[in-house]
Amino acid sequence: MSRRFLGLDPGLRATGWGVIDAEDNRLRWVADGIVRSDESLSLAERLAQLFQGVAEVIGTYRPDAAAVEETFVNRNPTSTLKLGQARGAIMAAAGTAGIPVAEYTPNSIKKTVVGAGHSGKDQVSFMVRRLLPGCLALTPDAADALAVAICHAQNNGGLARRIALAESAR
Repeated sequence: MSRRFLGLDPGLRATGWGVIDAEDNRLRWVADGIVRSDESLSLAERLAQLFQGVAEVIGTYRPDAAAVEETFVNRNPTSTLKLGQARGAIMAAAGTAGIPVAEYTPNSIKKTVVGAGHSGKDQVSFMVRRLLPGCLALTPDAADALAVAICHAQNNGGLARRIALAESAR
């Protein structure tokens, strides 16, 4: 049974997205790109642009599940807060569409795709292209989003995580 996964790499200026199909252990690239927000607009308007852009991607490609990279805390608290707000807008777009959303740390994504949790962007981009022949991934944000989708597909769409959580709750 084939499943379609949407990976999202949140950003206020540009949110990367990538769509893949997974059947058994085979992965196939479907599409990727970025949703941009207009820096001349208010924060609320920019978040609305991200929400609408991701909603359009969802409407076009109809994924079964989505995954987003977790926010890391950087040195600038204002930037971290804005990134969190952008992340919330894109997660809300998936939630509004009724799509389950999983979250993965940057290190777990890199470990799944490259084999090492502290890999660089170039290594991630290289492996994404190797795992998904024909993919465009013209921007680092799109490549990162495809890596998120690959991570989610390799984790059975979060099934393994849900089973582990259910067993630990017993």
